Amino acid sequence: MTELELLPLLRGALINRLGAPVVLQPAEGEADVAITIDDAAELATTLPEVALPTIIRVTSGDLSVLVRAEQLPGAQPVVTSREPEAGHASTRGAVVAGRVALVTGGAQGFGEEIVRALHASGAWVFIADLNIDGATALADELGERATPIKVNVADEASVEEMAATVVRTTGGIDLVVSNAGIARAGSVLEQPLSEFQLSTDVNYVAFFLVTKHLGRILRQQHQTAGTWWTDVIQINSKSGLEGSNRNGAYAGSKFGGIGLVQSFALELVDHNVKVNAICPGNFLDGPLWSHPENGLFVQYLRSGKVPGAKDVADVRRFYESKVPMRRGTHGPDVMRALYYLVEQAYETGQALPVTGGQVMLSS
Repeated sequence: MTELELLPLLRGALINRLGAPVVLQPAEGEADVAITIDDAAELATTLPEVALPTIIRVTSGDLSVLVRAEQLPGAQPVVTSREPEAGHASTRGAVVAGRVALVTGGAQGFGEEIVRALHASGAWVFIADLNIDGATALADELGERATPIKVNVADEASVEEMAATVVRTTGGIDLVVSNAGIARAGSVLEQPLSEFQLSTDVNYVAFFLVTKHLGRILRQQHQTAGTWWTDVIQINSKSGLEGSNRNGAYAGSKFGGIGLVQSFALELVDHNVKVNAICPGNFLDGPLWSHPENGLFVQYLRSGKVPGAKDVADVRRFYESKVPMRRGTHGPDVMRALYYLVEQAYETGQALPVTGGQVMLSS
């Protein structure tokens, strides 16, 4: 057994014993509690009653780890699949208090909005992004409970190291938000293969890699965590629910993402992991749309996707007019959906539209 296997087992056992999430961090000095085990089953049955915070040493064979176990302020009771007690919607954000979360693409756009909201709601948040300077600046601004990680979500070695960093830092994780994405608009008759493949790698393959390596942590925790349920949420798109003219690389990767959500949900439910997607409408104020050089407003203006548009303001008005609620999607719209999916104890494999009525579910 390795440290990266043992720590999630210990965290799961503590969650099961205490009925709420905990954080495990490297410690020094004398242990308050010492346990020697041979396997996961033994840990689940031999863990004594503990009062947090406390320092715990667990020994298994030649491996010995020393960690400080504590609960973050406001940590909420475990969610089970059996008749959960519903809270008032105004306090829904409290459902993530005390949990450990990770957001890919967390340094900007929707990712930054999600990071800020989760942190404000009491979660420990890993800000995972290729833009490590942006992730670090955001973490410095937020302070405690915010940890930046540099990651290329399309590179397996990088994602695997990200997962190892999570375990070494907090002992495990409760909420994975796979948000990193990219859009390269273009006609199927003209778009370079390299741009099509980039969209596929970042929007589709990366979701597989993130779920693979962080899902292993969730599986490991589940061996000792009893009825505790954890979540993987993909930030998909309305373009995962309907085609997008001259934006096939993006829409195709997002359609594929929903197929992965449904498939992963069927598999990971055996480990008490819910897998769902949020399909937002257009985040018109974010860098994906509004970047002055590479944003979609500029791309769509150049590609002629909006007939008669003379500038980016014309393109924006065109897209706002397509939404019954007459505006783009905002961060709080997505967060209400995210809190709902975490709180929902009887749903997995779903793609939840958040589009202002632009895309409606149909049979």
